[in-house]
Amino acid sequence: QLRLVESGGDLVHPGGPLRLSCAASGRPFNTYDKGWLRQTPGKAREFVVSISGGGHITNYADSVKGRFTISRDNANNTVALQMNSLKAGDTAIYTCAAKRSTYGAYDFWGQGTQVTVSS
Repeated sequence: QLRLVESGGDLVHPGGPLRLSCAASGRPFNTYDKGWLRQTPGKAREFVVSISGGGHITNYADSVKGRFTISRDNANNTVALQMNSLKAGDTAIYTCAAKRSTYGAYDFWGQGTQVTVSS
């Protein structure tokens, strides 16, 4: 069974960069669509970015477009989220997810990693 574990969450100053990583185990997930979502206590979970199984198509939420970049490393069975120019509003628990199908809901989820942007 596919298992996802995020890492890299940290406290960072506004404007700073941070890189999150999502490591998959149990099976390769290079062909899976992958994405990052985030949630702040008291708020609904929101979509951040996704990448197609082939790695050619990416979609970013308007709030992070131009600042965040998703990438994959099939050899290491990981997907990363490079976050630049972080804002206080980016503070959230970031969770990676994957799905077998191109369309539809995500099937597999990590536990999340905390990102805190604060002065």
